[in-house]
Amino acid sequence: MAIIIDENTNVIVQGATGNQGRFHTRQMLAYGTRVVAGTSPGKGGQEVEGVRIYDTVAAAMEDHRVDASCIFIPAPYARDAAFEAIEAGIKVVVIITEHIPVHDEMDIINFARQKGATVIGPNTFGIVSSGKCKIGIPSNQFFVPGPVGVVARSGTLTYEIVANLTAGGIGQTTVVGLGGDRVVGLSFVDVLQRFEKDPETKAVVLVGEIGGNQEEEASLFIKKMSKPVVAYIAGKSAPPGKRMGHAGAIIERGKGTYEGKVRALKEAGASVAALPFEVPELIRELIG
Repeated sequence: MAIIIDENTNVIVQGATGNQGRFHTRQMLAYGTRVVAGTSPGKGGQEVEGVRIYDTVAAAMEDHRVDASCIFIPAPYARDAAFEAIEAGIKVVVIITEHIPVHDEMDIINFARQKGATVIGPNTFGIVSSGKCKIGIPSNQFFVPGPVGVVARSGTLTYEIVANLTAGGIGQTTVVGLGGDRVVGLSFVDVLQRFEKDPETKAVVLVGEIGGNQEEEASLFIKKMSKPVVAYIAGKSAPPGKRMGHAGAIIERGKGTYEGKVRALKEAGASVAALPFEVPELIRELIG
């Protein structure tokens, strides 16, 4: 099984006529994702990669069943786009956009919770249920079906680790990008709970980074898990008080340090890789 999305997920791309929206619509279709519609105000009736464009999400949903949205809308308008999708009844909203104002992100997450929708992101690479559905921007060739779930804050590191897993003959059930901002829709624990319940996921890879306390909170749940967890934490050499790429990757008042996260994860029973290429070998030791 996959978590959150699968081969039956119908996807709409908001901002499909822009350069990024157009390119990644083509890539998602190539992966096998069921992209059924796109939106771009004022461009209704056009097509992108054979996908019909609508002026609004509501108009698209008059013609199609839509389960998930992928948002490529510029940051000043991303809040309105997310609200539009959630108000229309879409239950999975994947927000690729970065640099969304934090108060807009808070509004999005609160509205999604009121409506029972799942937000992935903002500032996420997306989500891939390997061999079934890809919503977002990762390269297609890295994701092949297998027994390992992956949950991550960092996109680039995830691509490297998933590529190493695949090269080592280890496929993935679902790969989830939480997003790199301080306010995001899902936590590590939210995703770990889903992987724990998924019968096809035999082990989990957690890709964390310095800043915040998500990894420490995850360690409390990992203690209860029946499935093995391998973790990698980025930012070992980052100086305190300096943001390293992501808005959430900053050590403040001694909290969110590399050492603290590694210690918490090891105490919870997770195996912690010192380098990304060690992850496949640790997984192989745990699940054979």
